[in-house]
Amino acid sequence: MKSAQSKSAAKATRELDRLFALQRAAFARERYPDLASRQDRLARLKALVVDNEARFADAVDRDFGDRSEHETRLAEIYIVASEIADAQRNLDRWMRRERVTTPLHLMPGRAFIERQPIGVAGIISPWNYPVQLALAPALGALAAGNRVLLKPSEITPATSKLLRELVAANFAEDEFAVVTGDAEIGARFTQLPFDHLFFTGSTAVGRLVARAAAENMTPVTLELGGKSPALFAPDADIALCAPRLMSGKLLNAGQTCIAPDYALVPERGVDTFVAALQKAAAELYPSYAANADYTAIVNEHHYRRLTALIDDARGKGARIVVLNPANETPDPASRKLLPALILGVRDDMAVMREEIFGPLLPIETYATLDDAVARLGTRPHPLAFYYFGSTGARCGRVLKQTLAGGVTVNDTLWHFAHRNLPFGGVGASGSGAYHGEASFLTFTHRKPVFVQPRFAATKLLYPPYGDAFERVLALLRKLNG
Repeated sequence: MKSAQSKSAAKATRELDRLFALQRAAFARERYPDLASRQDRLARLKALVVDNEARFADAVDRDFGDRSEHETRLAEIYIVASEIADAQRNLDRWMRRERVTTPLHLMPGRAFIERQPIGVAGIISPWNYPVQLALAPALGALAAGNRVLLKPSEITPATSKLLRELVAANFAEDEFAVVTGDAEIGARFTQLPFDHLFFTGSTAVGRLVARAAAENMTPVTLELGGKSPALFAPDADIALCAPRLMSGKLLNAGQTCIAPDYALVPERGVDTFVAALQKAAAELYPSYAANADYTAIVNEHHYRRLTALIDDARGKGARIVVLNPANETPDPASRKLLPALILGVRDDMAVMREEIFGPLLPIETYATLDDAVARLGTRPHPLAFYYFGSTGARCGRVLKQTLAGGVTVNDTLWHFAHRNLPFGGVGASGSGAYHGEASFLTFTHRKPVFVQPRFAATKLLYPPYGDAFERVLALLRKLNG
């Protein structure tokens, strides 16, 4: 058995190396695809997504055991298709040279920035949104004129297989190709000398990806995660905001990198807050076990991990409020985990140390808003931050005093869906950004170019240095202030 596995791994590695060499050679032949070529690739990608919506929904459902079709259509198919449409509308502008002003001492020269494809882009995508988080970076790389190799997650094999099949049917191997396999193939993937490597996943694996890429000096974009807080100011409209918090928390059963991970609320209002969340969750999901709108936990490992977080918190004194309006007892085999609020949490609880990635919401309390902001400042920078409260000076002060990859005020998740906002992390939650033009620029080299005319004043600054040089330098200093 071990020998057969070794042979299979060796074969997969050879195939990966073959595809990379093929794409490298193709880029060498076509270093700057024209607008028509790029638009054609985007059109094929959009058709791949839109025409196969039902197949993607079925594949994702099989991978999760039970994944809301509506969530797949909205958070996967619609998001990708709309991003492609935006790129198609704006690609001509994105490809144009950037004009820059020329300083006095370099006149009458002129300068510009050429937006140039970088080569072969490698993309490693995760399991939680296996279509969107695979194809959203890919469309940016294709729009920028690059060749693309995609390694989707082995945790969602049906979706990964479908991606490989559909990409192979719509793209030449030297344009865009998908490689599937286990963690060993993933590790080999990171060792290839890509011109850019784009990874979405956990911070722990992100560190390994960054180390492997560093061996080849490969630039990386790391879209990671972390514990994204939801801070409720004393003046927050709880009735308005509770459904917004819970819809963001329970989308995909909390298996979202920017899901609100925990809430910070005034200590005097915690009971009102909990009651509002219970009411909001019951309206969103009147039941869970047989509810097609509610998604299962992706596999047994993650289901056990989440139940262990509950047990650890309970054992250390936390109060668990299970959200169960229909008084159900879901079969553990279905992996439909009932959401829970966790009260009385402490920093030594696993649920406050680890990214939850599930339908559990710890609730912390604070005495003053300044105390809450100071507490956030001691923790790793999250991928997302959510502020609930009036949008006046207090909100502005909190935004200036907190550091996060992105922010939505008085709601959750929606900054991710705004294509004109770059999406990415900071510090432990990632580096680099994409979406909209930011995706194009992630996979583009902005090459600065200076053009010197036949007659140039810069010759006045050549040696041998003497009085003329001193007079010219003094004049430049005066003119530049």
